[in-house]
Amino acid sequence: MTAHLSIAVPLMDELDNLDNLLDCLRAQRYNNFTTYFCVNQPESWHSSDDLWQRQVVENNRLTIERLSQTADLDIVVIDRSSKGFGWTEKRKGVGWARKVLMERISAERGDDEIIVSLDADTRFDADYFASVVGAFDSHPLISAIAVPYYHPLTGDEIIDRRLLRYECYMRHYMINMLEIGSSYAFTALGSAMAFTVAAYKKAGGITPLQGGEDFYLMQKFVKTGTVMVGGEDVEHLMVRPQGRISQRVPFGTGPAVAMTITEQKQKYPFYKKEGFELVKDTFERFGELYDGDVETPMTAFLKEQLKTDDLWSPLRRNFKTKDLFVRACKEKVDGLRILQFLRTIGGEEPLDFEKEPMERIEELREGLAAGCRQRTSSISVLGLNETGR
Repeated sequence: MTAHLSIAVPLMDELDNLDNLLDCLRAQRYNNFTTYFCVNQPESWHSSDDLWQRQVVENNRLTIERLSQTADLDIVVIDRSSKGFGWTEKRKGVGWARKVLMERISAERGDDEIIVSLDADTRFDADYFASVVGAFDSHPLISAIAVPYYHPLTGDEIIDRRLLRYECYMRHYMINMLEIGSSYAFTALGSAMAFTVAAYKKAGGITPLQGGEDFYLMQKFVKTGTVMVGGEDVEHLMVRPQGRISQRVPFGTGPAVAMTITEQKQKYPFYKKEGFELVKDTFERFGELYDGDVETPMTAFLKEQLKTDDLWSPLRRNFKTKDLFVRACKEKVDGLRILQFLRTIGGEEPLDFEKEPMERIEELREGLAAGCRQRTSSISVLGLNETGR
């Protein structure tokens, strides 16, 4: 294994997490890597009257100072925090930080470079980087890896109930997507992604959103290549993001943990199994659509969502073989459209996350995690040309 890794880490108000992250980096047995940090916040916070914003500015200053004193690691610091260097106008947030990091790495490194995306509060064991390289070595045709994850509990029961519900929601969704053979059966976490520079360029780069940029990037990888999920044949391929309250992004683990269970039920429902079956039925009819319009379970939804009564004839005109047409249909009805459709079907709670004993909730999490592992041991690579192998 001789591959060089570039580790991409956005930092904002992360001084308390920095030492643990640096210790994880120092502990890596595979040491052929450079870590790129983007320390960031809006420029306007330098003159803000908001106490927290001013504290973030100072926290970021101390973070840059600490990194500049770290001589035992190969580090590159991108300063989007110091006075005159902060984000301006709409260019701000973790999406822009990830974009700046990944564009810098892509400009400086070759196409074979592996980018490992992390967050400051993510923990990983000493063989994590070796496991990433091993996964790409074992699966030389893959574009990206949706790295398995596991949220450690905090010890605060209120927080842990919310954290467990959110993780169970994500695992329940992934299991059902795997069950129907969907190409979009991945969990996207910014702290749990790895991909080559070549794949990143082919996908057209990351869209710098305020949140969800990881989901859209992984979806691009599915459309332009193949994504490895699970990694059961690669030991130590696992990250442990911390379950902390955060309102810095509109959705994701931090905002989910900040919600009450009732609020989570509205935003993150456990989608009904029949909804996934309707998605499967729709995808199975794409071949028939090549010869002419037929009704699918998602037709009415797609017409309303895409604001057109002519869903398929443009694809027939542009894609002259059935295989290309079917692939175009899969690209059109992507992970986002599937999620939107499932919301119209609704969900049902597997148990009462507010009242059930914590042991019962943890058992559900462990059962869902085992279900994901079982299914990805035989279905490990996802792309639009094939659902898995």
